[in-house]
Amino acid sequence: MNQVPARDHFIDLGDRESIYQPENKDLIFPRKPTFNNFAEERQHIKERLVAACRAFALEKFDYGFAGHLTVRDPEHPNLYWTNPMAVHFSQVTLSNLILADHEGNIHEGKHALNRAGFVLHSAVHEMHPDVVAMCHAHTVYGTAFASLAKPIEPISQDAAAFYEDHMILSEQAGLVAVEDNSGKMIAGSLEKVKAIVHRNHGLFTVSRHSIEAAAFWFIALERVCKQQLAVEATGIKPSFLSPQAARYSREHVGSEYIGWLHFQPIWGYLKENQPDMFA
Repeated sequence: MNQVPARDHFIDLGDRESIYQPENKDLIFPRKPTFNNFAEERQHIKERLVAACRAFALEKFDYGFAGHLTVRDPEHPNLYWTNPMAVHFSQVTLSNLILADHEGNIHEGKHALNRAGFVLHSAVHEMHPDVVAMCHAHTVYGTAFASLAKPIEPISQDAAAFYEDHMILSEQAGLVAVEDNSGKMIAGSLEKVKAIVHRNHGLFTVSRHSIEAAAFWFIALERVCKQQLAVEATGIKPSFLSPQAARYSREHVGSEYIGWLHFQPIWGYLKENQPDMFA
């Protein structure tokens, strides 16, 4: 019988945030950045937002002009940066990002704002000041899975990252969110989770940590939706992790920090292979 550490099992991490961080601080390992001023932090955030869009392009998450990623400005929390309307994820750059407020006014940038993206994301950012970033795209497997209105099952360690950390949202199911009140209804239903399966619509992720975490967990969410659909297509009932095992795995592989850490190889690849994103 598989042994799961007891609930009171304690791992002494010292000053580390995760067991994945090496105890030897001289080893090469991604470190969370520090900033001297808002300008430095803003530049960092914008670069990672562009990288998140490029990562979505690598994953083929594009669907016409659908899909929007947002991150709160570090100095002006009532403003958020987002990708421009009708620009392919692979063509998003530093210079075409736009800065908008909760009313949909453009404060920086020349492109238009995605109306549906504004309605949904602005409502969430306004009603949930702890949410730093949010991602949404019309993906193949996530959209199909959303029609089932069922939760992600703990069929693997990857899926366990979302165990008791996602919700099924039925408000405005299937309706195109173009009216202000529809975004507020959805935002008002948001719980303290990192992932949302919006019935008959698709997937959303939110992060109270970073755009990197929101982007990676969106990629991971689409992946586990694909896996669950594939398993269910066999007609064979899968074995599930026990609640204790699922919670233990989520604790170690499903945190905001882990999402940020997972994004670092993606950032490294894009920085080296797509330098035009800094244009």
